[in-house]
Amino acid sequence: MTELPDRRLLLVHAHPDDETINNGATMARYVAEGALVTLITCTLGEEGEVLVPELEHLASDQTDGLGKHRIGELAAAMDELGVTDHRFLGGPGKYRDTGMIYNDEGNAAVPLETRPDSFWDADLLAAANDLVPVIREVKPQVLITYDEFGNYGHPDHIKAHRVATYAAALAAARSYREDLGEPWDIAKIYWPTMAESSMRESLRRLREAGDSTTFEGMDPEGPMPPMITPDHLVDCVISAEGFLDRKMNAMKAHATQITVDGPFFALSNNNGLEIWGSESYRLVKGTPAPGPDGVETDLFAGL
Repeated sequence: MTELPDRRLLLVHAHPDDETINNGATMARYVAEGALVTLITCTLGEEGEVLVPELEHLASDQTDGLGKHRIGELAAAMDELGVTDHRFLGGPGKYRDTGMIYNDEGNAAVPLETRPDSFWDADLLAAANDLVPVIREVKPQVLITYDEFGNYGHPDHIKAHRVATYAAALAAARSYREDLGEPWDIAKIYWPTMAESSMRESLRRLREAGDSTTFEGMDPEGPMPPMITPDHLVDCVISAEGFLDRKMNAMKAHATQITVDGPFFALSNNNGLEIWGSESYRLVKGTPAPGPDGVETDLFAGL
């Protein structure tokens, strides 16, 4: 096997585009610094909405070709970020996008009916066993995946959290499945989040710019949803400075899922460092190594 770079980062996400929205600048930064960045995407995102009118026929209730199309979108996005090691959990299409509904609280939830091949209904151990050999192969010091609520309740995000968490534990066990490789214990595990102060400031700017639909229903001065974390619980902040254009271009590559029209992206392009200027994380395993201002600025700090 080719010798591994000194620093190795693994990300486990549910659908194509989740990685860019949550961690695009982080991924671009560590690629630029020579780290190995490995992305595992758990589904093809077959149930996503199609925002490009001429591609609406790809929707799951029509030709059901969206998943295959999104493989290409993900590849284009990874080209923009410089990530060369991106894989689908168990292979492309093994786990089907579960889809989602919104519940009475306004959070994502499991649909009333799911397909038997949906990621949500997959056996947890079987899915974890598709990830264990990847962990043991690339030997990441850092893992990024969702929190226990999947940021906003999407069943595939929650399942990705569970699979990544279980697989990380199994991969470290010396006596577990020797056939899946040598054991590897991931030193630091992070959950992406949005810092409360940054979110409130972004909302203020959006509302002042006349955008009342982005993050609809959220008041800059009101209560925040579960995906928002009080600043004192944020452990690491990665600046997008120098990598903002790559992140924005990668988002544009996910054209069926992300529209770059409207006041939100007009504002983002003009004030990008305020809107997309940082990616925040909660450290849930490992020893923090904060800087003088109390937060880490490097996911590998202390290692």
